[in-house]
This record gives sequence, structure tokens and C-alpha cells, in this order.
Amino acid sequence: MPPHLLLAATLALSPAPSTVDFATIESTIQEFLSHREIPGLAVAVTHDERTVYAEGRGHLGDGTPVTATTPMPVASLSKSMTALVVVQLAERGRIDLDAPVHDQLPEFTTADPRSTGITPRHLLQHTSGLTDRTNPTDPAARTPRDAVAAMRASTLASAPGTEWSYHNPNHQLAARLVEHVTGQPFADHLRTALFDPLGMSDSRAANTPLDLPGHRGHLRLPIGPPLPFPEPMSFGGGSGGVLSSARDLAAWLIAHHRGGPAFTATTTPTPAPPFHAMGWFARHTPSGAPLLTHDGDLATATAYQALLPPTGHGVAVTANTATRHADAQALGQSLVTLLDGGTPKIPTDPQLPVDAVLLALTPLPPTLATHRTRRPSRRRRWTWPLLLTPWPLLLGAHHVTSYLYRGRPVSWLQAVTLYPTFLLLLLVTALSSTALLVTRLLTLRAAPASQDRVNP
Repeated sequence: MPPHLLLAATLALSPAPSTVDFATIESTIQEFLSHREIPGLAVAVTHDERTVYAEGRGHLGDGTPVTATTPMPVASLSKSMTALVVVQLAERGRIDLDAPVHDQLPEFTTADPRSTGITPRHLLQHTSGLTDRTNPTDPAARTPRDAVAAMRASTLASAPGTEWSYHNPNHQLAARLVEHVTGQPFADHLRTALFDPLGMSDSRAANTPLDLPGHRGHLRLPIGPPLPFPEPMSFGGGSGGVLSSARDLAAWLIAHHRGGPAFTATTTPTPAPPFHAMGWFARHTPSGAPLLTHDGDLATATAYQALLPPTGHGVAVTANTATRHADAQALGQSLVTLLDGGTPKIPTDPQLPVDAVLLALTPLPPTLATHRTRRPSRRRRWTWPLLLTPWPLLLGAHHVTSYLYRGRPVSWLQAVTLYPTFLLLLLVTALSSTALLVTRLLTLRAAPASQDRVNP
């Protein structure tokens, strides 16, 4: 049965009694941490209207201990919160979900006339026609107004409502619409309309990494402890800027169990793949039961949330390790398996074997370069500049990464968080090749002088 139909049939059922307690959840988390070292972690598990587990452990990038009340980035989980406040405003008649955004926010314009047909519903369901390739995010944006202004030269990849494409600026535009109709900064409206009513007193909304706690996440390598690493500059207002604690995320999950028209609207998926609602995806648990889920990624932090309607459980996890490790997602999915009645199989970090191989190869370039300096080159001298080719690859790594990520703008620091060991190997190769080239040039220059001394 398609996920959206199975979900609809399940929502009418009463949740089953929970058989998972605090100790079982704690044991699963401890087992997970025995396989993956995570500096800072927050976990919330709920059942019906009760918090079963809400704990933090470890520390932030600046050493601050993580507790149940410590705000951590929830990344793209923010989209479900943006969607909820937009739908709330629609219920009050202040936003029309099916009227053009341009009519409700005149400052929104693009270079494509089809954009006049984009509605708030299109934005929240990622069917606006805007994509990462046709509407790249502006790294200089600091407010939702800036993000919308940067769209003026953009085009659409498809007509609004015809194709699905995950795109962060959809929710940044939605956030600006909220600002326009309420007269409040988006962060303030999120607090008064969502955080305060739900008792989420630890939560707040940020726009850039400068507002993040500790300003750093972590990279994990096969050797040594996780390395603190600054979150690269980006804009996330409306799409990925919320910070929340384990305690507050528990309140967020419980609010969905209590329900209401806005919660129903944002969690009802479309009948076509990828079965996306508004900030939630309809999926299945390992046993085939309906599941609502969404994860989130910053360069140095991950997050995961899930609702299990058949059992009445909710799960939320935040971790301050890089996107490439997907730690929050892996732990969250393990907890979903547990709540689904299964036995979690704790996955190891798939990046570690790759990193181990790349680190093992790192001494090879300087070794080969040293060997080549001790013997004359048999290659033509015009080929020597080829030794510099690793530099363009290294310095342009963010452009290659952007291509791999469907045109999404990627900074060089973001590329480092995604491929640290590969770029380290590339750096060592570039330095070794350059040293070899310099040595050959110096040898070539010294050769005539030596010949003059032999033949006076």
C-alpha cells in the first residue's frame, strides 16, 4: 500500500501501549556510541503525550556540556516548523496557500514569468519549480529579505506544481512571506506562534552559523578524537536555522500526537512519490508500518525526527558531527527499529574505511616525489608543468562538489567537511608534485654551471 494511504488508515487507530522504557533507550544509545564517537548528542523519545526520554550528553564545539536543555542545530527539521506557522497563518486568513506568492509578497520576482504562478503550497511541498541549479542560494544573504532579493535573476526548471525538487530557498521565501504579513522578524514570529505556546523555551531561530552555539561541529577521522571544525558560512533562515533542545523537541513531537488542523495539514503527504508533506516524508518502518520522518544536515551537524502513528511514538536526535557521518540519522533510525519492535543493528560509520584507505595513501606522493628527485627525468621537459595539475583540482574542489550536489552552491570549507581525507591526499600530492618540479628546475639551472667547470 502506498505510504500516504497506509498513513491515513493508521492515523484513525489508537496507539498501542509502549513497551520501550528509559533503560532500553539508554542501552541502545550506549551501544550506538560504542561504535561511533560523537562529541555532543541530544535525544528525545515520546509516547502519546508523555516524554519517555529527553537527555543530552557530551559537549558543544566550545566545550559547553550538552544537557536536556541545551539548544543544538536541528538543520532542515526547521522546514516542518516553518510549514506549521505558515499553515497557522493560512487558517487565520492571513496567507492564502493557493494564491500566488507574488500577489501576497510583491517584492518576490524572478527572471522567469512562470514564477508568478508559485503559491505558498508549492513552496512548502518543494514543487515551486525553483531548483539549486536555476536559483542558487546567495552566500551573502543574512536575512529572509536578502534571500528573496537574490532570486530576481533566477529562473524555473519546471512550471510550478509539476515537478518536485528539494530546495532550501523555498522555505526562505516562505519565511519572508511570514515576515511580510505579520510585520515581525521570522525568528520572533516563530517564537510567539510556535515555541512559546508549546513551552519550547530553549528554542530559537538563527540565520547564519555566527548564531550557532559553540560555532563549531566536528569531523571524525580513523585516528584521533573528533576534530572541532567551524560551520562554514551559509544562510538558513526558514530552511535550517532553528536550534532546539532534547526537552523542546519532545514537546514538538508530543504536539503532533495531540494534533490539530495545522498539524494534520503539514503531515499529510502527497499521493505521488516522493510522498512529501510539508516538512515531512511518508515512509515505512522496518516492519512495514507507516512512518513520518525528516532529517537535517549542516556541514558540521545532523538531525533527525520521526513519528510512528501506529505506536504513538516520536523520535528526535541532534548530533554535532559532520553531514558525511549521518550520525543523527543512524541513531534515529536505530531507535525507530527499537520502537517498531525490532532489534537495532548498529551501523558503523561507512566513511571510516574510505578515510582509512585515503590516509594510508597519504605518504605515497612524497615518497614517489623523493624517489624521482634521485634519478634524472626521462620525460620531456614540456610535460613538467603537468606536475601542477593537482592544484586546480584542490582549489576548485568546491566547484566539483557543487556539481555533484545538483548545482547547490558549496564553499571550499563545506567541501572540506564532506571530503576531508581526499582533499588532504590531494594537498599532499600537490605539494609533493610542486617540490619535485622545483627540484627539477633547480637541477636544470645548475647543470650548465657544472658543465662549465668541467670544460673551462
